[in-house]
Amino acid sequence: MSKKARKRLIICIILLIVILLDIWGFSMKTVRYDVKTNKPVKSVRIVFISDLHNCFYGGTDQSGIIAEVNKAKPDIVCFGGDVIDAWGGTKYALKLMTELSKDYPCFYSPGNHEDMRDDKNDFYEEVKKICPVLLGNYEEITVKGQAICIYGAPDAIEWGSHKTHLEECFDTLDGKYYNILLAHRPDQIDSYLGQGLKTSESFDLILSGHAHGGQWRIPKLLDQGLYAPDQGIFPKYTSGIYHYGSTTHIISCGLAKPLRMIFIPRIFNRPELSVIDINR
Repeated sequence: MSKKARKRLIICIILLIVILLDIWGFSMKTVRYDVKTNKPVKSVRIVFISDLHNCFYGGTDQSGIIAEVNKAKPDIVCFGGDVIDAWGGTKYALKLMTELSKDYPCFYSPGNHEDMRDDKNDFYEEVKKICPVLLGNYEEITVKGQAICIYGAPDAIEWGSHKTHLEECFDTLDGKYYNILLAHRPDQIDSYLGQGLKTSESFDLILSGHAHGGQWRIPKLLDQGLYAPDQGIFPKYTSGIYHYGSTTHIISCGLAKPLRMIFIPRIFNRPELSVIDINR
């Protein structure tokens, strides 16, 4: 084989590897988490959907995600922010939320992409027709005879003289319940744990997304990925389960696969549907 032919072959192999990695990176996987608690909680299963960015799986009817959710048979479905992009349509996100709400109690707390939209309030009104929108407030749900409170705090940063969404959540936090916080940005974990706030209470479970799994991952070398929004290069919090005393923090790699990410493909980092089992 000539040098020219070998060079072409090497280029073709490299391109094939890149294409395969890109295709593989768009293939959804279900990740399961086991959460233990000292509170008297019977087994509860949550499906956590984060960073959908108005993508669809299994066709525009969202049959791919719906099938996986039905297979998991959750008690609760939580949407953890960035279900849509900062621009563009909302149809596929609303389709998924509508279909899942027919069979499961659903809850939604926004992320930074919703907050950047000029029409965010219109979108929230559409979602309110489907399920509760959590913006510094909570919803109580009874699962298997036990009360669980689900909070949403997309904003943990100071804004003027008003309380942040997170502070509003802490104001109503009652430790006698099992308390779940949907908080989009994992890099704000210190705030979610109550640092700097006058509180003796803590959330039992915190669910985050936002970091997209660090985008490029290399097993054993870049387990948290190469880059994440608001964390920069070599981020610390992009996926997995963390424990802080009685609080468990789970970060989903999310389901984003928008076209603009072709130039920054997921490598060893498939989109994630999170299934969380809570047991005493």
